Amino acid sequence: MKTRRNFIRLSALGTAAVIGTPCIASEKETPKEKINKASVKITKPIVVSTWNHGIAANAGAWKILSKGGTALDAVEAGVRVTESDPEGMSVGLGGLPDREGIVTLDACIMDENNKCGAVAFLQDIEHPISVARKVMEDTQHVMLVGEGAKQFALEKGFEETNLLTEKSKKAWEEWKTESKYQPIINSENHDTIGLLALDEHGNLSGACTTSGMAYKLHGRVGDSPIIGAGLFVDNEVGAVCATGMGEAIIRIAGSSIVVEMMRNGMSPQEACKAAVERVVKKHQDLTNLQVGFLALNKNGEVGSYSVYSGFNYAIQTKEQNDLIDAGFNREWD
Repeated sequence: MKTRRNFIRLSALGTAAVIGTPCIASEKETPKEKINKASVKITKPIVVSTWNHGIAANAGAWKILSKGGTALDAVEAGVRVTESDPEGMSVGLGGLPDREGIVTLDACIMDENNKCGAVAFLQDIEHPISVARKVMEDTQHVMLVGEGAKQFALEKGFEETNLLTEKSKKAWEEWKTESKYQPIINSENHDTIGLLALDEHGNLSGACTTSGMAYKLHGRVGDSPIIGAGLFVDNEVGAVCATGMGEAIIRIAGSSIVVEMMRNGMSPQEACKAAVERVVKKHQDLTNLQVGFLALNKNGEVGSYSVYSGFNYAIQTKEQNDLIDAGFNREWD
């Protein structure tokens, strides 16, 4: 007989491709029904990540996943690619600075055991995601911030790096001619990179890293390093990451909400859409309020949705390597 706990776990997989019979059958199942019920199509390994820069990040993660490596190692390796790209002006090296001309970085990582680590307002360190992993593995804490996070990174052997490239410095100096505090959050901002992976062992992990809003107030931290907002992983259900205006995502505990919706039976796509609708409902003015969610469930099914058009995500499996446009509501666009 199926227990209530098993029922909840199975229903959380949403629209999983179960052939023949429903997930929950009677006690008098025939042998054929038992076989059909177990025939769930699972796609693994799989890696998905936000925005165009996800293609290169996925390639970095795939080098590990394709050799049977862990999802945790894969998500860290994947986003490190983006953190080191000086042409990407919203993550890591080359990220646009705050209004004081200082590049500050936020990141978090989470594994299949709900272990997690994060750093916020970190300066002069190229790979905040790796510092976040050290926080997770080498301390009893979840988050370190500011000077304390930098001190910890240096103690762990990370090198100090000037993150402000000439390209980003020039953009900041041009912004200073007006010095109007109006961080740009548009529908194609290509900001945060969130990356989710399901490995051959059936385990999920996720990573999220960003330099945050360009020309933000010094000290501002968005959703990206906050477990439950910018990222959440539950190995029984799925993993979710978010992108866009961090304040709006924090207000609804975005990524954890999507996971809980999947737990209660929604597909990844349905859950992302419902979370975006919740964001919209909570805000009277949608001007420049772009928010997007990307979800991956335990079966390797993917969903994404955003307030406006323009959000896309990269996906890589043994048979697929694509950039896909997320769903959105044309009434808001």
